Amino acid sequence: MAILFFSCADNYKRVGDEAIKKIFPGGVAEDFILTYTETAPDKLGDSQEGIIASRIVAVLTSPISNDFDNLDFPYRTFPEGLMVEFYDDQGAKSTVTADYAIMYSYTNLVDLQGNVVIATSDGKTLETPQLYWDRAGDWIFTQQKFKYTNLEEGTIMDGEGMDFNRSFSFFHANRTYGLMSIKENRDD
Repeated sequence: MAILFFSCADNYKRVGDEAIKKIFPGGVAEDFILTYTETAPDKLGDSQEGIIASRIVAVLTSPISNDFDNLDFPYRTFPEGLMVEFYDDQGAKSTVTADYAIMYSYTNLVDLQGNVVIATSDGKTLETPQLYWDRAGDWIFTQQKFKYTNLEEGTIMDGEGMDFNRSFSFFHANRTYGLMSIKENRDD
C-alpha cells in the first residue's frame, strides 16, 4: 500500500505555459463609461454659503474594461481601446484615444498603446504608437516616434521621444525633424 501512495506523488516539474500562474480579472465591464467630477464650494456670496458646485473633468469610455484590483499590484486594462474626453475650466473638450490601455492603481501611471491620438480643443494634435501619462504629476511622455501638429502656428513636427504637461504649455522633444516656425519677441 505504501508503494502505491509513493508512486502517486506529483514530482513533475512544471515548465513552459503550464508553469505560468493564470490571472483572472476581479470584474469585467462591457460598454464601460466612467465620469470624473470635481466639486468645489460655489462662490455665489454669503447668502448661499455651503452650496457645492460640481463639474465634469473627464469622461472615459471603452467597449470593455478588465479590473485586476484583486492582485498585489492592481491595475485595470482596456483591451479593445478607450477614449477619454477632458474638459477644462471653460468647458472646452480635448480627447485622447488609444487601441489598448493599462491604468496602474498604485503608481498612477497610464500606459496607452496603439494609434494614440491626443486632440486638444485649440487644434493641437499628437500622434504616437505609445504614450505614458503620470496622473499624479500630470505629466505625459514617450520614447517612441511622434507627430505633433499645431494648426494655430501652422507647424508639423516629427520626432522621437518627448515629454510635456497636459496643457502643452511645456513641451520637450528629444529628437525632432519637420517644419517648425519659431516666433521671436523683439524688444523695441
